[in-house]
Amino acid sequence: MKFYFSLVCGLFSMSVVGQQTVGSVEFLNPKMSSLIDPEAKIEVLASGFSWAEGPVWVPKLNGVVFTDVPNNKAYFWSEKEGLRLFLDPSGMTNHAPHSTTEGANGLTLDSEGNLIICQHGNRSIAKLKEWSFETPSYEILVDRYQGKWLNSPNDLVFNKAGTLFFTDPPYGLKNQDQDTIKELEFNGIYMWSSTNGIKVLDKSLLRPNGIALSKDETVVYVGNSDPKNNVVIAFDYSDGHLENKRVFFDGNQLGKIRKGLFDGLKVHSSGVVFATGPGGVLVLDKDGEHLGTIMPGKSTANCGFDTKEEYLYLTSTDIFARIKLKVK
Repeated sequence: MKFYFSLVCGLFSMSVVGQQTVGSVEFLNPKMSSLIDPEAKIEVLASGFSWAEGPVWVPKLNGVVFTDVPNNKAYFWSEKEGLRLFLDPSGMTNHAPHSTTEGANGLTLDSEGNLIICQHGNRSIAKLKEWSFETPSYEILVDRYQGKWLNSPNDLVFNKAGTLFFTDPPYGLKNQDQDTIKELEFNGIYMWSSTNGIKVLDKSLLRPNGIALSKDETVVYVGNSDPKNNVVIAFDYSDGHLENKRVFFDGNQLGKIRKGLFDGLKVHSSGVVFATGPGGVLVLDKDGEHLGTIMPGKSTANCGFDTKEEYLYLTSTDIFARIKLKVK
């Protein structure tokens, strides 16, 4: 049975869809079958967005919050309630000099369950002050490095000690690296904490994008969404430093036949990396071997698990979708 209803938000409408599926799943290695059943389908949960991003499972709401970056909004979806508008505005409140009106991008939760938000328009990382489906308010956590405005924080992850790691490409600036309001000469990978402030960890990537930590927190993975260097990079992390930079997965050849640059990525409890990139969500084992691809048929920005890892939720251009995983 299918059901549809429209939710009018701003200048566009969207549909919430039940039991509609898209795309396919590619199995390249038998290990893939230990994570996803060969009969599993990509289920569309909602559609009609401009560029959906940043899905994060929120245990206290028993659902997913995700963003629509160009429209400066965020949405909440749950099995019980379906879809509803969650944050408006999500990330552009005239806090900083800006050349677009783009809103929130990547999302995560801190150890206390607060929603922490990469805000493109505000050029900051902020905390949602009150959990409300009404007009939101934010506490800015970090917006400058050495007195200069950040570019547009994009994705983020906490370690167990409460230190935040985040990337800062120029995607929230109209003319990106050539934008007149860009103050930093690089696009960095940073760490930040309320006690130690901000520290740049790496300046070498042209487009650092998605970021994730290995389960033992000794490796930092970064998706580099550079058309000329479409790769996932791995660094060893120790005592506030990134070392041993290396290519974890090279997607340049795959990118010639499949659409998509490396963007968001998440690490499964098994250590397997789910990385959005050429063709959809690439499933890569801890050694960087390509096990298979979840292919919704369009560019995929980001993904995330629920608490029990029963599903992988993904944002793919104009749709919010999920695929069922095998739970160990």
